[in-house]
Order: sequence, then structure tokens, then C-alpha cells
Amino acid sequence: MNLLLAEVAQATQRLAAAGVPSPRFDAEELAAHIHHVKRSQLHTVQDADFDARYWEAVSRREAREPLQHITGRAFFRYLELEVGPGVFVPRPETETVVEWAIEAVREMDVAEPLVVDLCSGSGAIALALAQELPRSTVHAFELDEGALKYTRRNIEASPDRDRITLHAGDATKAFAEERSWDGRFDLVISNPPYIPLTEWEYVAPEARDHDPQMSLFSGEDGLDTIRGIERVAARLLRPGGAVVIEHADTQGGQVPWIFNEEGGWTDTADHRDLNGRPRFTTARKIQL
Repeated sequence: MNLLLAEVAQATQRLAAAGVPSPRFDAEELAAHIHHVKRSQLHTVQDADFDARYWEAVSRREAREPLQHITGRAFFRYLELEVGPGVFVPRPETETVVEWAIEAVREMDVAEPLVVDLCSGSGAIALALAQELPRSTVHAFELDEGALKYTRRNIEASPDRDRITLHAGDATKAFAEERSWDGRFDLVISNPPYIPLTEWEYVAPEARDHDPQMSLFSGEDGLDTIRGIERVAARLLRPGGAVVIEHADTQGGQVPWIFNEEGGWTDTADHRDLNGRPRFTTARKIQL
């Protein structure tokens, strides 16, 4: 075992003792980041090349600073995104939401799909849809100034940037003053804030202390933004268009009721993530 791997083993123990959920992975990822190699290449780092800054990075992670803030990058589906303080770090659970959305649009058999991503954050959803639906046009809404700088950077770095339009604005008022967009979209998608204010103390430190509050909390029951997005989706979607919205695993019995038949919705369903937890609601706008 070389010096770096021995240090990684010690770092793993420290991170585990600090309650980090994936201590071995994080210890290796930090080592790879500091030494500019892939995780699979850690054994190739010579002892003389060991960088003591590794322990500074481990200390930051031990204090529950997000791994992605330390490395400055997050991976989402086939994307590598720039992230850091001020923007919500995309989670693996959201990849399942995007997978459903992509399949739904493909089944529509629309030549040039029109999509809007509400509460875009780092731009992960918008960029994934533009990449995997190559003839689509994607609009992304983000309100928070701290997040917007990352949204802009990630879109500007994308080869699909010409098909993505970023709007600095409130997702619950999307295109409110441009009513020519009403009834035109094939898909509305969102990973909105959905944590109830009453559950602040139960949120993982990585999110509670580092993600923007605006991206996490939404009213006493956590559903304020989702209710607003339902109204926007009802206005923007064409008949037969689909909406997909992520929610907390405790809200699977509540969110589908927001997308009810009286509001113009049909085929409303709730879906589970790869861990079997209720994760997102889908619905279609009733065709007249």
C-alpha cells in the first residue's frame, strides 16, 4: 500500500466517526481531486507526490461541508457541473425524475419539444434534458442570485447552450407577463423547495448549513412552491402536456392531490425512486 492509500484509510475512519454517509467514497474522491487523478488511479500516486492539502480537504468534509463544494463539481446523469456555495447541489434522486421526463417526451413523438425547468439551480435538469432530447428547446427559471451565477456558467459551458434560455425570475410566476407562451409547452419539470419550515432541525448538515435556504424550505407544510408551480403548469402546458415535480418522501400522499381533475389534470400518479421511496408526482393536462 502506498502512502496515499494509507492516508485514505485513516481519512475514511475520521469521516465515518463524523457521521459522513459515504466515508470511503468521499475520502477517495477528495484524494483524487487533490492529486489530480481518477479514484481508480490513487495507487499510482508516488509517496513523494503526496499533497498534505489532502488533510485540509478531509477536515472540511469532516465538518460536514458538502463534498461537491470542496471539489467544485457535481455529477448528474452524463453531466459534470460546476457547483459551490450559493447553489443547491443536485442529488442522485433527481436523476430518476429526469429519466421519467425524457421517456414521457419521447413518447409524445413531438418533433421539437418545448420544455421549461422551474427552480433550475445549477441547471442540472435543464442541461440533462437539452443533452438527451437533442431537438428540444429548454427554458430555465431561477430566482436566487447566488445560484444564478452557477446556472449561467454551466449553461455557457454546455455544447447545447444555444437551445437553453435562462430566465432570472420567480418560478411561480414564469412567463406571467409573456402570455404568448401559455398553452405551448410539452413538459414542465421542477425540483422545487419542499421542506416544511418545522423540520429545519432534522435536515442533514450538508443541506441545512450549506444549500441556499430558498432551495430547501417552502412554507409550514413545504408545499407552497409546489402549489404555485401547479398553477403555472396548468397555464403553460398544451392539452396532453406533462408535468413532473419532485417532492419529499413524506409527501407522496399529499402532492398528487394538488394535481386533481378539478384543476384540469388527468393521469396523476406518484412514483418511487431507486430506493423505493415516494419521490415525484406526474400528471397530464386534460385534453379538451
